[in-house]
Amino acid sequence: MHNFRMYLVLLFMIPLAVFAEDGSQLWLRFPAKNGISADKIISRGNSPTLNIARKELSSHWQGQTVELRTEKSLKNLKDGYTIKSVQNKIVISAGKEIGLLYGVYHILRLQQTNVSTANLNITEKPSFDVRVLNHWDNLDGSIERGYAGHSLWKWEDLPNTVSPRYEAYARANASVGINATVLNNVNASPNMLREDYLKKVKILADIFRPYGIKVYLSVNFSSPKVLGKTENSDPLNKDVQKWWKDKAAEIYKLIPDFGGFLVKANSEGQPGPQDYGRTHADGANMMADVLKPYGGIVMWRAFVYSPSKEDRAKQAYLEFVPLDGKFRDNVIIQIKNGPIDFQPREAFNPLFGALRKTPEMVEFQITQEYLGQSNHLVFLSPLFKETLESDTYADGKGSTIAKITDGTLRPGKITAISGVANIGEDTDWTGHQFAQSNWYAFGRLAWNHELTSEQIADEWIKMTFTDRPEFVNPVKQIMLTSRETVVDYMMPLGLHHIFAGNHHYGPEPWGDYKGGRPDWSPVYYHQADARGIGFDRTRTGSNAVSQYFPPLNEIYGNIETCPEDLLLWFHHVPWDYKMKDGKTLWDELCYKYDSGVHQVREYQKTWDQMQPYIDEQRFSEVQSKLKIQAKDSVWWKDACLLYFQTFSKRPIPYDIERPVNELEDLKKIKLNMGHHN
Repeated sequence: MHNFRMYLVLLFMIPLAVFAEDGSQLWLRFPAKNGISADKIISRGNSPTLNIARKELSSHWQGQTVELRTEKSLKNLKDGYTIKSVQNKIVISAGKEIGLLYGVYHILRLQQTNVSTANLNITEKPSFDVRVLNHWDNLDGSIERGYAGHSLWKWEDLPNTVSPRYEAYARANASVGINATVLNNVNASPNMLREDYLKKVKILADIFRPYGIKVYLSVNFSSPKVLGKTENSDPLNKDVQKWWKDKAAEIYKLIPDFGGFLVKANSEGQPGPQDYGRTHADGANMMADVLKPYGGIVMWRAFVYSPSKEDRAKQAYLEFVPLDGKFRDNVIIQIKNGPIDFQPREAFNPLFGALRKTPEMVEFQITQEYLGQSNHLVFLSPLFKETLESDTYADGKGSTIAKITDGTLRPGKITAISGVANIGEDTDWTGHQFAQSNWYAFGRLAWNHELTSEQIADEWIKMTFTDRPEFVNPVKQIMLTSRETVVDYMMPLGLHHIFAGNHHYGPEPWGDYKGGRPDWSPVYYHQADARGIGFDRTRTGSNAVSQYFPPLNEIYGNIETCPEDLLLWFHHVPWDYKMKDGKTLWDELCYKYDSGVHQVREYQKTWDQMQPYIDEQRFSEVQSKLKIQAKDSVWWKDACLLYFQTFSKRPIPYDIERPVNELEDLKKIKLNMGHHN
């Protein structure tokens, strides 16, 4: 009898197993019961995109009748849509079919987050035309700075075998309005442009198209020489130009809506136009000209720095400002949010606004290369917002990076925003259940940069876990404070780039790569000595402050007015310098590190109380990641304070938890993280 009862229990559990909570469904965890019947979906026409919209409604929508209408008069909304309650139905209208699909995902999001769908009157228009994920995936399946397993793209299996995750990927992106993807690493292999690979790319483009996603490729500047056996890859060489022209024709024949090229050139040893005495503009324009007839664009990265006496933070500005106005109108300069490299906190990149005649786009990093990778819970929306809301003063007060890049202040032919993806083939897609929120947040902000981090976190928690306020509110607090917490335990007050070399996981403030590039070593950035700590970028130092518009150059350049969270970014500050709260710099540094450690422990306590509200698997996965983060925060605190103490010669304030490690032991830690590239 007992066994029979057990059998019955198991039998009834089987349907639930389909909804095993392993994170694979991301934020698209719709109710298990079916949606509305086909007669409650009114729409004209038949197309792959419309069919998806209807399928999403019939599978998941529990509300009243929905009518889908394309209206030419709404073309000015671009990919946008309107949602209106009319009598006893909801009417979604858009200028393009993809707008209807986005509208369907919008009402499903309202349903999932328990927002009333009565009396709707919504108009949505995306902030940016091109909302792009940059994948740093290599042709061998590895991912540079990837922390969620191997690449989703199975190049060996394509074009014949198609993974079901390709469509799941497209659907997840469409649900947040992402409409572009760069499939391969900016450190690109020329082989990406070989005919056999382009046929594989075509298959992906065909799967993504109904979801409104265009495919782009990173290209290697030496491709003509490597693949086409031209004498060189000089952009002014007629044979080279012809090779690119023929290659563009070949691509567009296979993929008529191909988006264009992303290029990393003359940076970190990558080939580029400067190898031939040409400029970035010469290189970008050659590619822009061959893409122009097809409507393609070139996203040319401004992440350039080479061995030089000049402060690395100044190099992009120095190379690109003289070229302003020399780029074709289908070139857009892709600029990292800060001038160094995706740090937990950076001053914004001074190139924003400095190019007056050239479209600019932000490049964010969703993958947490410098923020604990897939082990630390860090919600990046506050970092993205901090950049987008930074006022450059380029056209006077209110010239935020958002307004400069979205076409408000600098009307350009195209507007765009990009994020370096954190997606791999792990079951949960991103290697940490909470890292999914950063993919989600990037998509939502690319669609509407006026959303607040709080709104985005609220939506994501309710969609991904549960809408119970006992869970939503405490977890939202964790998310909204998590970025500041990581800054506190890693590199507060404007410290930056004091990571272990190569893999960038964990602290190595003592790192001095003698014989290597000085600007790859932590001591280059923190400049700690007996007098104080920090990088002097004022007029008496590298004068990087001069690249900012007034009044910022004065504000940043004056130690009294410089925001304290960027103090050591712009100033070399004496250990006994009095901070605004009356503490010395040394004490302030100690308290910041300590506060970061305590915050993570509070997250652990909060999370442990969340067990009753969600599934066991995701609960315990997050719990064990928080244990790693708590240990890592102590590792960071001890390594940095013990090392900097050798210069400050001051005691760690007595009310702070004592270090539990010895400096010499910490210096011996060498992580083997080759798989992280």
